[in-house]
Amino acid sequence: MTDTPGEYTLSISGMACAGCVGAVERALTGVDGVRSATVNFAEHTARVEGDVQPVALVRAVKDAGYDAAEMVSIEDDVEKERREKAHQETLLIQAAVAGAWGTQLMISGMAGLLPAVTGDPGNRLFWVLVGLVTAAAMYYGGRHYYVGAWKAFRHHNANMDTLIALGTGTAWVYSMLVAMWPDTVPSLARHAYFEAAVFILAFINFGTAMDARSRMRTSTAIRRLLDLQPKKARVIRDGRELDVAVEQVGLGETLRIRPGERIPVDGELLEGQSDVDESMLTGEPMPVGRRPGDEVVGGTVNGRGSFLMKATRIGRDMVLSQIVNEVRRAQSAKPAIGRLADRVSAIFVPAVLMFSVFTALVWFNFGPAPVTGYMVVTAMTVLVIACPCALGLATPISVMIGTGLAAAHGILIRTGDALQAAGELTTIVLDKTGTVTEGKPTVTAILPTRGHSEEQVMGLAAGLETGSEHPLGAAIVKAATEGDMTPVAVTDFESLTGRGVRGRVDGEEVIAGSRRLMEEQGISTKKVDTTALVGASIVYVATGHTLVGAVAVSDPPKADAAAAVARLKAAGLHVIMATGDARGTAEAIAAELGIEEVHAELLPADKTELIRELQARGQKVGMVGDGINDAPALALADVGMAIGTGTDVAVESADVALMGGSLMAVADTIEVSRATVRNIRQNLFGAFAYNTVSIPVAAGLLFPAFGLLLNPMVAGAAMAASSVTVVSNASRLLRFKTETLR
Repeated sequence: MTDTPGEYTLSISGMACAGCVGAVERALTGVDGVRSATVNFAEHTARVEGDVQPVALVRAVKDAGYDAAEMVSIEDDVEKERREKAHQETLLIQAAVAGAWGTQLMISGMAGLLPAVTGDPGNRLFWVLVGLVTAAAMYYGGRHYYVGAWKAFRHHNANMDTLIALGTGTAWVYSMLVAMWPDTVPSLARHAYFEAAVFILAFINFGTAMDARSRMRTSTAIRRLLDLQPKKARVIRDGRELDVAVEQVGLGETLRIRPGERIPVDGELLEGQSDVDESMLTGEPMPVGRRPGDEVVGGTVNGRGSFLMKATRIGRDMVLSQIVNEVRRAQSAKPAIGRLADRVSAIFVPAVLMFSVFTALVWFNFGPAPVTGYMVVTAMTVLVIACPCALGLATPISVMIGTGLAAAHGILIRTGDALQAAGELTTIVLDKTGTVTEGKPTVTAILPTRGHSEEQVMGLAAGLETGSEHPLGAAIVKAATEGDMTPVAVTDFESLTGRGVRGRVDGEEVIAGSRRLMEEQGISTKKVDTTALVGASIVYVATGHTLVGAVAVSDPPKADAAAAVARLKAAGLHVIMATGDARGTAEAIAAELGIEEVHAELLPADKTELIRELQARGQKVGMVGDGINDAPALALADVGMAIGTGTDVAVESADVALMGGSLMAVADTIEVSRATVRNIRQNLFGAFAYNTVSIPVAAGLLFPAFGLLLNPMVAGAAMAASSVTVVSNASRLLRFKTETLR
């Protein structure tokens, strides 16, 4: 677990329902310096951004009646899970104790073993003793609800604890009044609801425990990531090899990695070689060869070779820690569809309290005898059945599973809006180099003009491209080096974004780049015949205003690019290629992949203008690029997807980071998005339907026509079942398989 500067993750305890989410968020956003705060009810965490001290955030949460602690390391996640498991076990014990006492009362009553509630001193003493034992069982089985309700009341809030405390408390107080002064109540209303009070607590505790167990199972993505880092590392100190805890590994230390071991920290290979399984990072199943000077990432698995490595990133700076942070960010995100539930939950509990009072008044004024009994039972049942837990869990539980499912396959969805919007896309714009092609171009032809040699063309081109980071430039430098063609010394180097490079050789200006760059400089490219080089990128080289020649560089499409494009089109998306490369090259690659619409020779600003035009026509646009040259377009698109190797998981301009190199991940993202949003809609519909139906029934809607009233114990069971149902439905996402993963 790690956060970037200005970002903090808190573990929150004491939240009982969706209503608590709003209270905690208001407390956090009220702290000076906080820009945003998002609370995840399913995970019981909060993510805060702003210029603020963590201690101030913790204090604000505690002042609001909850408890909090900052999560600063991966170990904190493990400890949080341990606490949640212990809490789940405690809930089951509390449910068992309350249920045992309620069962004894219920069986005794059905068997006729309990005395009548009358003014007889013996009977009165018996029922008072029963009430006191019931109070003890309620305290043990539900004190956290009563404490939570009191805290909420002190801070002018109302939540699930309020409903449960009022419902069970009303049942107990009414029963004690009946037991102590039975003559003040009509004979038909002389009924004690002690068993109902404890049964309600038993059902709710059991449901909450099952809820917690299901939610722990849905956190498999985080748990799987936490398990990737080994606990021990073998370091070499003073010539000796020592096994130490991974937390004790320092920067720059030398580590030995043996065959089959999981690499403990990020580093650089010093000696030896091996094949490393990086599937946890990129989703790609094939091991990658690693040699001295190559980077290795903590959490990946070494193959059969053995090597020495130098630790370059440890602790919170490791790629694994960054991934955990990104998954946490995604799971804390709220898509637009989920914010509806937040708005409803904010007013839900107060509305239920008012409706409960209204129900009691209706029965008191218009109900049949015994008026008091009916009034208490219906008001209590409304309070118990109307828990907003299901509503609060409907969105975050699905988001947790959906983003976790994506992360397990190398897709990091960074925002809630992106999670929802990805499934609504109508158009996908693809960059070419490194996105649909391998991004590892090679020189396939050198074309000097008359009076110049291949060595001269390559010497000038390689000299200029030595200062460039473009893949085409890297291919030219590599070809010159391998062909023993010495790059010339270049001064005053300048990169011309989207067009090429320029510099000076012996005081004379030299340029290398696209036909567009040559035309801007008034240099004709007709002296070089490139008609036979279909699909190749042409880099023209000129000195002064004279064309020296050209270099043809080919970058083949990725093996699965055509299948990925076909899959996107089958999903109903319009696929467009947008590239800064020459039109002939772009159209040749597009034809090979089945892409009909091509926009070539574009500058970065042209790509953003293309996306703006598509959006103006009502299209929902997804942009897929390398996250660097395409940053403006990625930021402007409805969903920006940065495709790369995964070593930089925090591409700030992108909404989605595709850590592998396959275009299939784009289609996977869309499928996961659609499945997750569909699941959220199902959950929200179920939660709204449950409350829409159950509250009127609890209030006695069916009584006039059918003489039916809902038992408070049944209400408690139904309330607990509603939350379990939502979590169970969300858990179906764990079995979801995209086409790639089937």
